[in-house]
Amino acid sequence: MKKLIVCAVLLLMAAPVFAAKDEREEDRVKEAGTVLKEILNVPDDIPQDLLNKAECVVILPSVKKAAFGVGGSYGRGVMVCRGGAHFTGRWGAPAMFALEGLSIGFQLGGQATDFVLLVMNVKGAESLLSSKVKLGADASAAAGPKGRTAEGATDIVMNAEILSYSRNKGLFAGVSLEGSTLRSDGGANENLYGKKLSAKEIIREGRVGVPGGARELVSLLNSKSPVNRSDPRSLK
Repeated sequence: MKKLIVCAVLLLMAAPVFAAKDEREEDRVKEAGTVLKEILNVPDDIPQDLLNKAECVVILPSVKKAAFGVGGSYGRGVMVCRGGAHFTGRWGAPAMFALEGLSIGFQLGGQATDFVLLVMNVKGAESLLSSKVKLGADASAAAGPKGRTAEGATDIVMNAEILSYSRNKGLFAGVSLEGSTLRSDGGANENLYGKKLSAKEIIREGRVGVPGGARELVSLLNSKSPVNRSDPRSLK
């Protein structure tokens, strides 16, 4: 009987901890939606044709410079992809992702920086969903063109699997993240969904629905880019 009482007390003590973890991930997902909404509403934003050709989008809000290494940073955010076998369906549930080893010098300026990455082909998407990826080595990456500059950046767009953008102190620009790594954040996924899930199980296998905190983000993507405009041959 005493053992049962002790167990019950421990469970009650642990409940607020689990709730706090869940709320933290929910807040991060909500913040990602807010960041993307704000960026898509600036005059010189991510070119619409690039968003329409993206298979996935990674949003990393409020990445801060870390104290453990010169120029090093660590950020957490979400990856959202189009559904369907060939990424031609509606945008689906997010998987939590982490950015590590970031080193872009003064562009961070000691301030929190928001990052948005467009995953431009199936190969890049499958790489991120399968393993830890070093940008520039395991997956080709480039600073994303914005606004009208996209028209003269055909070579960059065609050759890059991932295009990246940053927003710092209100300034929005393409930025190179080569040398940093992206990986699925297993612990954060478990906190958000209440069970262990890989990024592939969330995004490709549809094991879970869209959580409440992500509905605004997913709705925004489905509204802004409802159809994948990539060359159909590139999606096979």
